[in-house]
Amino acid sequence: MARLLLLMVVMLPACAATPQDLSGKMFTFPQETNTAHVRLNAPLQSFSAVTVCLRSVTDLDRNHILFSLATPSVDNGFLIFKTATRDDIEINAQNKAVTFGNQKYELNEWHSICSTWDTESGLVQLWVDGKASIKKFTSGSAINSPIVILGQEQDSYGGGFDMSQSFVGAIHDVHMWNYVLSPCEIQRYMETSNFTPGNVLNWRALDFQITGRVLIEDRFITCN
Repeated sequence: MARLLLLMVVMLPACAATPQDLSGKMFTFPQETNTAHVRLNAPLQSFSAVTVCLRSVTDLDRNHILFSLATPSVDNGFLIFKTATRDDIEINAQNKAVTFGNQKYELNEWHSICSTWDTESGLVQLWVDGKASIKKFTSGSAINSPIVILGQEQDSYGGGFDMSQSFVGAIHDVHMWNYVLSPCEIQRYMETSNFTPGNVLNWRALDFQITGRVLIEDRFITCN
């Protein structure tokens, strides 16, 4: 009965009354839906540069979202999007998308992914499991009043979800900064837990709301 009550609580819209330390935890998205998601609340509402890092695992071989940020004027404010094409990952900044190929994105394996972008240079870069891509040019303006969603891709501000682009799997250790991390800082994220946490989104002090069937589970299980 206690387990059933816990599941019912998680399935209903829920929020952290205060930022929570999710160290050792992960969000599990167990099924395809056009509703289940986690909204991450950012204390900073305006910035002109972005670094996003996260760790994820899935068995999806179709298009699926990894990170979705929208603003009132741009639905694709900053996206990390895995395409159906094997080993291709798309980064979309202010509705300007670039694709990075040959990323060794294996299914059913945990991957550490980071992406950087700033408006001054217009350059975006992707890191997958410690390997840096080349830099590619996008364009765009500063991000204002963002809504950040995990599990669904926003085709409108905070909504417009499409089941065929939803995420199924697990995500943890999500961080976001309002500046471009140096390569050494990104390597520290990739290789250890000894890195400066995000100042926009911080997994160790995360303000979030869960809607639908999304579970908070232990990342590590100890067997006696």
